[in-house]
Amino acid sequence: MAVLNVNGKAVEYTADPNTPLLWVLREQLGLTGTKYGCGIAQCGSCTVHIDGAPVRACHVPVNTVGTKKVVTIEALAENGMLNKIQKAWVELDVPQCGYCQSGMVMAATALLAAKPNPTDADIDEAMTNICRCGTYQQVRAAIHAAAKA
Repeated sequence: MAVLNVNGKAVEYTADPNTPLLWVLREQLGLTGTKYGCGIAQCGSCTVHIDGAPVRACHVPVNTVGTKKVVTIEALAENGMLNKIQKAWVELDVPQCGYCQSGMVMAATALLAAKPNPTDADIDEAMTNICRCGTYQQVRAAIHAAAKA
C-alpha cells in the first residue's frame, strides 16, 4: 500500500510502481474526470496539476509522484461553485464533444495561475492540448474572459 496526496487528501493505492498516475486516479481512486486520450502525453486529456504545474498523467509513473500534491479537475470547484475558468467555459459554450475539456480546463487554470493576464501568444504557448472538435478560438476567448473575471 502506498499513499498519494490527491486533491488535498492522503489516499492509499496499490499499483505497480511504473503504473501511470492516470490509471491510479481513474481505476483505484474513482477520479474519472481525468481522461485517457492518447497514452503518449501528446493530447493533454489527462492533464492534472502536480505541485501546481500541469502534467500529462498518462506518462507519469505513480512512483515518481511521492509526496507532491496532485490536483485533478474534481478539485477545481469549491463548495459547489465553479472556478472562474469553469464559469467562462460554460458561459462561452466552449465544449463540443467535451472529451478533452477537463485537460483544457486544467491547463488553462495553470496558465492563469502563472500569468493572470495572458496574451494570445501566452495562451498559444501554454495550451498545447489537442481538441478534435477544434474549439481553440472558444478556448482562447474563455481564458481571456476568465482573466478579466
